[in-house]
Amino acid sequence: MQVRANRALQQVLALDCAGAARRNSRGIDENVSRLTDLIAHVKQKDSNLADDLENEIRALAERRQFGLNFERHRPEAVELPARRVRKGDKVRVLPRRGSNERGDHRLWRVARTEILDGIRWAHLVLIDGDESTVVDASDTVVAAEFRDPIYPGLRSTGRIERGGDRPFHVVISAENYHALQTLQYTHRGRVDCIYIDPPYNTGAKDWKYNNDYVDGDDLYRHSKWLAFMERRLLLAKELLNPDDSVLIVTIDEKEYARLALLLGQVFPEAEVQMVSSVIKPGGTSRSRLFSRVEEYLFFVYIGDAEVVRTGDPMLNGAGDAAAVVSLKDSDLFEGMVRRGIGVVRAQRPKQFYPIYIDTSLRRIVEVGDPVDADVSRDDVHSPVGLTAVWPIKDDGTEGFWQLSPSGLRRAISRGTVRVGTFNKKTGQWRIQYMKAQKARYIEDGTVKIAGRDANGVVILERDQTLVREKSTARTVWTKASHDASVNGAGLLNKVIPGRKFPFPKSLYAVEDAMRFFVGDKPEAVVLDFFAGSGTTAHAVMRLNKQDGGRRRSISVTNNEVSAGEQNALRGEGLRPGDEEWERHGICEYITRPRLAAAVTGLTPDGEPIDWSYKYGDQSEASDGFEENVEFFALTYESPWRVARHRAFEAIAPLLWLRAGAEGSRVESLATGWAVADTYGIVQDLDMAGEFVRAVSECKTVAMAFIVTDDDRRYQMVCRALSEEVEPVRLYESYLQNFELNGRN
Repeated sequence: MQVRANRALQQVLALDCAGAARRNSRGIDENVSRLTDLIAHVKQKDSNLADDLENEIRALAERRQFGLNFERHRPEAVELPARRVRKGDKVRVLPRRGSNERGDHRLWRVARTEILDGIRWAHLVLIDGDESTVVDASDTVVAAEFRDPIYPGLRSTGRIERGGDRPFHVVISAENYHALQTLQYTHRGRVDCIYIDPPYNTGAKDWKYNNDYVDGDDLYRHSKWLAFMERRLLLAKELLNPDDSVLIVTIDEKEYARLALLLGQVFPEAEVQMVSSVIKPGGTSRSRLFSRVEEYLFFVYIGDAEVVRTGDPMLNGAGDAAAVVSLKDSDLFEGMVRRGIGVVRAQRPKQFYPIYIDTSLRRIVEVGDPVDADVSRDDVHSPVGLTAVWPIKDDGTEGFWQLSPSGLRRAISRGTVRVGTFNKKTGQWRIQYMKAQKARYIEDGTVKIAGRDANGVVILERDQTLVREKSTARTVWTKASHDASVNGAGLLNKVIPGRKFPFPKSLYAVEDAMRFFVGDKPEAVVLDFFAGSGTTAHAVMRLNKQDGGRRRSISVTNNEVSAGEQNALRGEGLRPGDEEWERHGICEYITRPRLAAAVTGLTPDGEPIDWSYKYGDQSEASDGFEENVEFFALTYESPWRVARHRAFEAIAPLLWLRAGAEGSRVESLATGWAVADTYGIVQDLDMAGEFVRAVSECKTVAMAFIVTDDDRRYQMVCRALSEEVEPVRLYESYLQNFELNGRN
């Protein structure tokens, strides 16, 4: 059998040889992933041979020695039961109603549909096969592979308004990979904090890969988890503010070591730190092993992100010793070129740009645009009379600036960046700046200034000597408030009585972790794309109540039904998409009612919540929060309909979300244009003059969406708008965003 498997493996490799040269530069992982796809086809005809091939490939994979090696696996696919089947769709054929069979997980293409005798029939052709069949369209479900572009919209499923003019917290019911793609259009580079509690991969069927629950017997369990996480982290990285933001990931001992390596690979330019937190002082019940009481939190520091000093060491008995900070200029200003081994231009291409200075005045005059990777800096010409300064490290290699162009412009306006001395090693003038925390010393008056110099740079008062700060939290947390049994499951039982959710986080544990990074950012945007029961959004509301902040949370969760409940529901003849099935999903059964109860102070039965908040804000949960929340379901639109302005109802919430999820929303363009509180949209450019006047009269409008395919007319409207209003072209910006995402 081994000889047969080896011979078959050679045949499979031969099938793949046409693309070998192309894939060679991408490494062995993609080759193994391609082999996995081919084996899936072999399995349809000879399962024993496929098993033998998998064993041989596993042995091949084990020869890899360096770095974090894992199979990227064939792309995931998500089923869309609410989507009507259309010609050209990829679909799966469902098992008969009432059956707990696995069903046909092969992908079929819909060649056409027709209606006969009142039944809509789908003519299917097997993808990568020669089989065809005709089935009742209601017995199929649309499947979207993650390598395919999507064109998403949002459908509002309800809202709660108790916060007056406060921005809205948003809850999106969706597969989180597609939701992250959607947020690329609305929030790229604008998220201040991402907090996620991903599947811990315990082997207890707590997550799915390709619509199958992953259990402890799956030999590829760890590599599937890594592939699953890597795809999502790469998208999340694009959402984080490159100047100053943080990613927080919680995990236990099953995957913490692999997660550490993965974070290092996805965020090579960031500082990554791990904290141990006691969340179950009573310990887990284990017969042969130590009883576990803790979990781990990874903090990924992006740009200038720093821990806010709260004065709480987080470790019992550690005390609160004050730290001493000098007030010399040299302690506040530091070099703006990112240093460190492995820091190169390619890591942050958007932060490799020229800064044009007047050397006689030692003044920054202009901030250039990022330079494409294939363009030499020698080919970039400086404006007359100015000198270009580039982020060159002392060893002569090209690095990148600590700040993006927009971040540098803000620092210039604050007076917290300056031109230093000439560096003979690099042949460049030094650019010095204050990191975010130190710049805040100036803004909040902790450090007093005497004024500004001729270039607008702050001048410190010289009679100051010391600043005493609160101590920094330790890397081991032993807070009683972080007990998940009491302040996670116990709290949830009071907020939504009788509804169970596995292992909810302590509300105060999530709150504390985020406070270290958004406690001094009252307008912060916080994202959780493994939102589960909604603890992150609940914690953001608590932070807002404590300091009057206007932070916004975006919570993404699917409406998955647990493995145990699925079997029972299938036995009743139900399927995903049926109203009764969807009612038991995480979003509808847990997340939505929990957040509704948190805001209103009432349980789903209309009773006041019997719970008192402690730790930092002592109040009754029955008081609720003065917050606004809107719930959405992700929809999948046709690019043809979007381009022809026929899907505006689904696109409208995305435009509102991009403009800040605040105030009124434009739901219709029946009059050719409309202006909401924070943005406007014009479709009929013959009415552009009226639109521009209305935008100029509304001082809170910061964004204008212009619907046109005519570049000349688009530029005409842009020129008429105020410089404070950002123009966005529809639907070009939308379509390009998702076409590019689909190719990544």
